[in-house]
Amino acid sequence: MRKLSAVAVAMILAIALYFTLFWGLDALRILTSPTYGLDDVWHAQFIFVIGSMLGLGPTGLLKLAAFFGVLKLAVAGICALHIFDRCRAFVGGKANSEVLEGGLILIVLISIASVGPAVSSQNAEMLREGTLQLVLAAIAAGLCLVERKYSRASEDVTPAVSTELAATSRGAPWFSPFR
Repeated sequence: MRKLSAVAVAMILAIALYFTLFWGLDALRILTSPTYGLDDVWHAQFIFVIGSMLGLGPTGLLKLAAFFGVLKLAVAGICALHIFDRCRAFVGGKANSEVLEGGLILIVLISIASVGPAVSSQNAEMLREGTLQLVLAAIAAGLCLVERKYSRASEDVTPAVSTELAATSRGAPWFSPFR
């Protein structure tokens, strides 16, 4: 059981490192470009499709591209924060995976937004890239659940004292208005 948990932690760290590196570099490419990454039509195809669905003009497309760039940078920061939290947990303490789960939700939303236009335009390469990111996010979320299950199983669970019984005197009837 413990080996499964160590493998799960290693895979979660690897996936977090993937999103930190690739999405962080992509976000920096988007945010440092004068056109916020719209000059790379291949990767900005979903921006153009979403912009056409919303009826955005050139300024709106730039704002939408900057928004997705900031979201990708935030996800990369969240994953980097989780990596540092994991390293701190190796020294002593416990890692908090809820922050990573919030980042995984953002990854799923952005990936779905980029996969939809790829399906409608029949672009197999963009579909493969978005699907890979969706699968990695799903694997990381599943492994977070497995890790949480094993961490709860290893903790000693003490039975909680029932406050309802402790607050009533012996032999007092239990409150039940519908009897």
